Parts: sequence; C-alpha cells; structure tokens
Amino acid sequence: MMRILATLKIAARALRRNKLRTLLTMLGMIIGVGAVIAMVGIGNGAKSQIEAQIASMGQNVVLVFSGSFSRGGIRSGWGGAGTLTIDDAEGILREIQGVTAISPEIRTRAQIAAGNQNWNTQILGESPEYFDIRQWPVVTGSAFSAQDVRSANKVAVIGKTIADELFPGEDPIGQVIRVKNVPFIVLGMLNPKGLSVQGQDQDDLIIVPYTSAMKRVTTLGSIIVQAAKPTLLNPVQQQIIELLRQNHKITPGKDDDFTVRNQQEIAEMATVQSKTMTLLLAAIAMVSLVVGGIGIMNIMLVSVTERTREIGIRMAIGARGRDILLQFLIEAVTLSAIGGILGIASGFGVSQLIAAKTSWPTLVPSEWVVCAFFVSAAVGIFFGFYPARKASQLDPIDALRYE
Repeated sequence: MMRILATLKIAARALRRNKLRTLLTMLGMIIGVGAVIAMVGIGNGAKSQIEAQIASMGQNVVLVFSGSFSRGGIRSGWGGAGTLTIDDAEGILREIQGVTAISPEIRTRAQIAAGNQNWNTQILGESPEYFDIRQWPVVTGSAFSAQDVRSANKVAVIGKTIADELFPGEDPIGQVIRVKNVPFIVLGMLNPKGLSVQGQDQDDLIIVPYTSAMKRVTTLGSIIVQAAKPTLLNPVQQQIIELLRQNHKITPGKDDDFTVRNQQEIAEMATVQSKTMTLLLAAIAMVSLVVGGIGIMNIMLVSVTERTREIGIRMAIGARGRDILLQFLIEAVTLSAIGGILGIASGFGVSQLIAAKTSWPTLVPSEWVVCAFFVSAAVGIFFGFYPARKASQLDPIDALRYE
C-alpha cells in the first residue's frame, strides 16, 4: 500500500512538471467523455418526450384506423379510406370483453370564426368518453354529454390556443364559434398540453360530438378503444381484428381494410428510432475517446524517452520493472480519469445549455455517467500499458548512459 502511495506521488509530480502538456493530453478525454454524455442526454431527452406523448394517449389504449389495404394494385395507408362505421365502434364495445370505453373519431381541418376573429384549426369528432380515455380534463366549463351526442348538438370543447386566438382576454365559455358557418357553443376549455415532440401545438383544436361532425360524412377515420388493464391489450387487439374482418366480410387470405395498433406497439415503434439515434450519437462520440487514448499513448511514449535516465537511476537503486510499469500506468490512468471527470462535468454543462437555449429536454441516466468514467479509466489502462511496459523493459545500464 505504501509503495502504491509513493508511486502515486511520483506520478502526480511528473504530471505537474509539464502542466500545459498534461492539460492538452487530457483535453481529448474531456471532449470524448463530454460528447458521449451530451449526446446520450439529448437522445434520452427525446426518448422521454416521446414516451410522455405516448402516455398522454391514455392508459391501455387500442387504436383502430380505417384503410391500410391493397385492392387492384392500389394501396391505402392509415385513414386513407373510410372503412370504419358507427356499427363497428358499437360492435367493439358490445361484443368484446375487456373493453371499458370507446370513442369513434373523425378528424378534419376547417376555418373557424368568432366575431371578427378567424383561425384555421383541427376539428375532432369524439364521444364524451374521449376525455377520460385520453386523461385530458376540461379545466374551465364542462365537456359535452352522451345526450349531446345522441341529439348531435352543436356544442364544442376547445383548446387553449383557440381561446387565445378567438377570444383574447375574454371568457370563452358560452361564446359561439362558427365552423364552416355552422354555429357551435363553447362548453369548456381543455387543460393545456403545449407542443408535441414533432413541434405541433396540441392545444390548437376543437372537439365536438362525433355525430355533429358526421353531418357531411358517414364513415369514421378511427376508433379509440380502452381496455380494462394492460394484460388485455393484445387479446382485445386480436378480437377487434377478428370482429372487423367478420363485419367487413373479409375472406381468409384477403388484406384487412383497417389497421389495429395497441399502445405498447405504438410506443415501441416511436422509441426505436430514438434509441437507434442515441446509440449512433454515442458511438460517434466514442471515437473521440479513442482519439484521446491515442493522444495519451503518444505523450506517455514521449515521457518515457524524456525520462530514460530517471528510469535508469531508479532501477540502479533497486526499483524493479513492475515498479516502473506501475508508475507509468498510474500516470496514464490519472490522465484519463481526471479527463473523464472533467468530461462528465462538461457534458452535463453542455446538456443544460442545450436545454436552456432550445427548450429541448435532456436526460442523462446515472449508469451512463458511471460507464463513461470507467470507460475513460479503461482507455488510460489500454493505451498506457504499452508505454509503461516499454519503460519497464529498459536496460538500466543503457538508461544511465542515455543523454
């Protein structure tokens, strides 16, 4: 133990002897580790945003989309064809066990107006259960009711952006909004959600009873289904597929004219790209670590050459080859470890700066911090071993003669 402490003191003294060279050598490690931490923070921040958006869909959600079929060589994507009906939605709720709520959905865009203000926005036709499924509360006023749906009443719930654009400084509740010149009375305003991961304003929308939205259309764009618990997602999804194939008279071997996805599938699809990008960014940043390690090896080789006579003197007074190897190895590990610590600090700093300047959240998992530190130390051992071994194998007589 005493020998190791003495070796550490000698290594620290040798590194302090050339402060500028030591700092420049550590710079490669600082940049490498800092880049890894910053890139992982950005990637995980994006992943957490995506997961939060998926969670905002509600709990235990299965989505049924119209379209996604092929006929006569023509393929249609999700929502590309009106193949879902109210009977489909009612059949899902009535016949499939484990389904607790549904919301037939119609999506469109329209120019809306109130007084002398107008705005182009998204119109959603939904059922009253939509607000519970999506866990999206109405903070001012109230939501429309099942009776409003049955009577196709001209009522609406609006997002905060609509309230700000059409009724600046006013209470929107009870006001009238004209949607394609049809008057709708505002019953409530939704809790603000802000921007989505794609940068879309989630509060820029109007929600009306789906029966009111179906005055000019007879088919649905999608159906939102809520299962009773997570373990029922896959069974409910499979039962929906079987029921719709039966209702749509799709024979075996024929393509579905609808698409069914559960929340877990959507989350996996949405996050796989983020995970890949995070690993790619981290791999690119790792190159900087390798470059930093090569820099350490280069400087340590120079140091061995410069200190050949010192090595000879130490060997002449009793130091063994392994003592010399340990000394230079400790110097290399010290360089990389200190560089790793400073790199971690700089990585966190860059992450926070990016978050502050771009409003992009960053998240650095603790395991990546630990991993980055140990990787930097391992780089020091790997790239420092050859110079240390070379120093330990010097012949004492030749070393003492070296000028």
